[in-house]
Amino acid sequence: MTTAILQLLVAGIGTGSIYALIALGFNVVFKSTGAMNFAQGEWVVMGGMISALLFAATSNIGLACVFAVVIAILVGIVSERLVIWPLRRPNTLLITLVSIGLAICTRSLIMLVLGKKPVGYPGFSQVPTLMLGGVAVQTQTLWIIGLTIAFLIAMHLFFERSMLGKALRAAAADRDAAAIVGVRVETTVMLSFAIAALAGALAGAIITPLTLSSYDQGAMFGFKGFSAAMLGGVGSLPGAVVGGLALGLLEAFGSFYISSDFKDAIAFTVLLLILFVRPSGLLGRADVVKV
Repeated sequence: MTTAILQLLVAGIGTGSIYALIALGFNVVFKSTGAMNFAQGEWVVMGGMISALLFAATSNIGLACVFAVVIAILVGIVSERLVIWPLRRPNTLLITLVSIGLAICTRSLIMLVLGKKPVGYPGFSQVPTLMLGGVAVQTQTLWIIGLTIAFLIAMHLFFERSMLGKALRAAAADRDAAAIVGVRVETTVMLSFAIAALAGALAGAIITPLTLSSYDQGAMFGFKGFSAAMLGGVGSLPGAVVGGLALGLLEAFGSFYISSDFKDAIAFTVLLLILFVRPSGLLGRADVVKV
């Protein structure tokens, strides 16, 4: 029984790491615009499919993943410049609705350019499985956990130590005050979309060796990331980590003890419970507005 629980913990943390990366993308955009970017799931698919296709052409996993992430970042920047920046009177609802249209367009472009056929590639290590204390662990899961931790540390240092990160935090806290002291709010919004695309593409690139990537997976990836963001607290970067890991563990243990048929339903249930019981999430704080 102990071995089974450890196996579920490793699997849940691996899956939760992917959800945490996607939720991080949601939260970064939310902090800069106050809106949800529902194209986040499509960037996950883009990172996975481009990585697989580039690996097929170059046989170099590292190069394929790096180029896939760079391409996704460029797509994120272009998407913000073409769709969000031209809005004359942007507000939360308008940006969210526009992002839904952006998601649909991105999915169609992925289908037309990259194809409908599911693609994949081998894991990052030649040894697919390791035995750790009697627990069979896929080496790709260890890569997922390790790269997620490294990315989260890099993001923490970026937001806490760099001038760009501090500018983004200032614009997220108070756009008008940040503009007064010289922060270009439009640039911080573009930067947030670039970071969101980076997080999504990285998630897609590292999960594809375990699950084939297909053009029509974006909506489900997006919903899982959105649920993780809501669970941890929208706008809270630590909340993205907590929400992603919690959702991954809930799915792993729910699939084992209840049924794997209810795996996707768990995310829906968690989202509904959070909306009813604690809309601000586990680490989020409710905004107080004086009227």
